[in-house]
Amino acid sequence: MLVGDATPRVTPLDVGDTAPDFVLSDPDRTQIRHHEYVAGRFGVVVFFPWAFTGVCTAELCGVRDRLPELSNDTAATVAISCDATATLRELTRQQGLEFPVLSDHWPHGEVASAFGVFDPQVGAALRGTFILDAERVVRWRVINAVPDAREIDDYVRVLAEL
Repeated sequence: MLVGDATPRVTPLDVGDTAPDFVLSDPDRTQIRHHEYVAGRFGVVVFFPWAFTGVCTAELCGVRDRLPELSNDTAATVAISCDATATLRELTRQQGLEFPVLSDHWPHGEVASAFGVFDPQVGAALRGTFILDAERVVRWRVINAVPDAREIDDYVRVLAEL
């Protein structure tokens, strides 16, 4: 669920744009309000298309393996998919994911649409990652097509430079 006046975008948010605040459920159906979770840190928002697919699982495990660099005193990372919470619960359990993996299932893709990374033809988010400052301004982003993995090293490098 979006907080405030955010609308679907045809193009992804760009550097300098202000990202919408949002509230989504984690696998236990606990509501996470992004700006409260981030609490003045840089926010790393990682959209992924589908749970249990090869590239998505590898990317999420990459975040898991680099979590001390991506969620700490200066940064907080969340991953978002249009999958249902029950699916994400099993994914987080099987892969040992100890960061918020949030469901944008209903209204389907609402948050991904507000970030401009929802693909209505496939019903899923593109591989979009946004690094936001404490005021939710996009400081860096990368958008990849569904089959193309992102480089976790890029997230770590950008956070170190900010």
